[in-house]
Amino acid sequence: MSRDYPFETGVYRPPSEGGSASLLVRFTRNCPWNHCTFCTMYKGKKFNLRPLAEIKADINAMANLVVDLQAESKALGHGGQVTRNAILALLEKAPDLNRHPGADMLIQWMAVGGKTAFIQDGNSMIMPPQDLIAALTHLRQTFPSIERITTYARARTLAQRSLEDLKAIRAAGLNRLHLGLETGDDALLKQIKKGVTADGHIEGGKKAMEAGFQVSEYWMPGLGGKEMTDQHAENTARVLSEVNPHYIRSRPFRPAPGTPMADQVNQGQITLLDPREQLLELRRMVQNLEVSSKVCFDHMGNYWRTASGDLVLHHEYEGYQFPDEKQAVLDRIELGLAYKQEPVRFLNF
Repeated sequence: MSRDYPFETGVYRPPSEGGSASLLVRFTRNCPWNHCTFCTMYKGKKFNLRPLAEIKADINAMANLVVDLQAESKALGHGGQVTRNAILALLEKAPDLNRHPGADMLIQWMAVGGKTAFIQDGNSMIMPPQDLIAALTHLRQTFPSIERITTYARARTLAQRSLEDLKAIRAAGLNRLHLGLETGDDALLKQIKKGVTADGHIEGGKKAMEAGFQVSEYWMPGLGGKEMTDQHAENTARVLSEVNPHYIRSRPFRPAPGTPMADQVNQGQITLLDPREQLLELRRMVQNLEVSSKVCFDHMGNYWRTASGDLVLHHEYEGYQFPDEKQAVLDRIELGLAYKQEPVRFLNF
C-alpha cells in the first residue's frame, strides 16, 4: 500500500479548537470580507468558495489516512490505536506524509479520540446553505466519532440567512459559531471597518442563538484606545447583554505590525491603554454586563498579575459562569488594580 492523501489544511482556528485537537476541515479559503483594520489574517489572499465535490474529496482523503493508520496499528497487534510504531510503519509506506501540512493534525486528532472538528476558513457560513449542509452531512457520516463541529462566522452573514436555513445547518451537525464582535460601539465599528453595525451584531447573534447554535462572541479590550475607552466598554456590554451568547471571550488589542491600526497608533491617532487602564476598561465592561454566559479570558493577552504573582483572570477555556461568578471576576480585577502592572510585549501576537 502506498497512496497519496490530498487534502487542504488552513492556518487559522480559535485557541479552544487547538486545545481540543480539532480536525481542521477547509470548506472555504480565506475571508470574504477582509477589510478589518486591526487584522492580519488572510491578508493578500483571495476568498474562494470550494466546490462541494472538492470538500468531499478532502474528507475522503482524510478517511483513507485514518483507515490506513488503523490497519498498520492492527497489523502490529495494537488494536487500531494510534501508536508511535504504527505511525512509523505508515510513514515508511507513504513517506510523503512527512511533508503533508495536515497529516500531523489529523493523527493528533485520532490520538485524542476524534471528537471535535473545526470548519475553516474565515466565514464558511457564506456558502450556499444546501452545499454547507451536504458537506457537514458527509463529514458526520464519514467520521461518526465527531461530537462537535464549529466554525468562524460573521454576524452580517447570519443576519442575512433565513432562520429556516440556519436551523437546517444546525440540524446537519454544525454546533458552535465563533463570532468576532470586537466592539459594540458603532463609531468604533466604522473606524475599524468591521462592515457591520451594533444592531447587525445583535441581529446576527440572536438569530444564531434562536437557530440552536452554541455562540462564542469575541471582543477586544483596548480597541478604541484612550480616546474611546468608555463608549467601547459600555456599548460592548450592551450588545453582549442583548445577545447573551454561551461564551464571551476576551482578546485584548495589540497593534499588529503592517495593519492600518498600527499606523494610526504610530501616528498618534490612537493612544494605547496602559495596563491599569486596560483593567479599568475591563471592569467597566463587566460591571455593565448582564448575561448568563461563560466569560472567558483564554488568551495570553489577558496577562495581568496580582501581588502574589498569579494571573488576575485564569485562562481556562470554560471561563467564569455569569451571573454567579460576576462578582468574583470584579474582585479579581480589583486585586489587579491594587498591584502595579508592568507592560508586556508579545511576540507573534
